[in-house]
Amino acid sequence: MQIIEPEEDAVTSPETAPKNQDEPTATEYQDEQDSPPIVDSFRQRVFQVVAAIPYGKVTTYGDIARLIGSPRAARQVGGVLKRLPEGSTLPWHRVINRHGEISLIGDDYLRQKKALLAEEIEIDVTGRIDLQQYRWQYR
Repeated sequence: MQIIEPEEDAVTSPETAPKNQDEPTATEYQDEQDSPPIVDSFRQRVFQVVAAIPYGKVTTYGDIARLIGSPRAARQVGGVLKRLPEGSTLPWHRVINRHGEISLIGDDYLRQKKALLAEEIEIDVTGRIDLQQYRWQYR
């Protein structure tokens, strides 16, 4: 098998290519490699918003998705919160569905309900939270 090298021309030749002053030099690039990477993942953005929800307030999965720039990702927000490690201090219990209801079932439902009631967030007999009263108004 024969490998054919592409021909260089004025466009592809490294010698004739214009130098972009914004591009890092070899030494600058190495310095960037040594520093810790800045990671702005979907998961981290969810954590940042949830951490900002004040005591005694709630927000919805959809509100969080919109705030982090992914308005159609409400279910993914729920998935991120579902996979929180045991003992997390993130106030995950302040996130409910768009109807003002707790979406969890079983023991998880009871744990979230207990945490919300402890913050004096009222849950009516149908299991709903008044979003007009308790919804976090982020600005």
